[in-house]
Amino acid sequence: MADDLVQETFTRAWRAIDTLRDQNAAKYWLITTLRREHARMYERQQPDFAEVDPDNLMSSQTGFDTSIEAHMLRLSLRKLSDEYLEPLILQVLWGYSCDEIAGILGLSKSAVMTRLFRARQKLRELLKQDNVQPENVSAGEQAI
Repeated sequence: MADDLVQETFTRAWRAIDTLRDQNAAKYWLITTLRREHARMYERQQPDFAEVDPDNLMSSQTGFDTSIEAHMLRLSLRKLSDEYLEPLILQVLWGYSCDEIAGILGLSKSAVMTRLFRARQKLRELLKQDNVQPENVSAGEQAI
């Protein structure tokens, strides 16, 4: 990969050698060209996505928290509507900022902050209700 990157950098530099105004700046000009070519390489790269069943993904993890508290949290998360769940997961699990979440979901920053506040509030209410008792949990739900 490095060889290809250097080769492409020198090819681009050779084609654009006429645009170099100061020969003392050639080193920095080449480094800038290399950095841009490296960025272009990742722009062209298309990741392969696979359809994954969330239930199978969760049950196949090792070191999975099987405590009652974790189970209650997963059940409560399932009850949240998508409008609250999406920004909450993007922030808590993926570490996105409110500005980034707003860009991803096509919302304003204030709308994202409101949804995050309401998601946490709703989650607290669901956890306080405690309407799912451990003895009422089926074996299929324990793998969540």
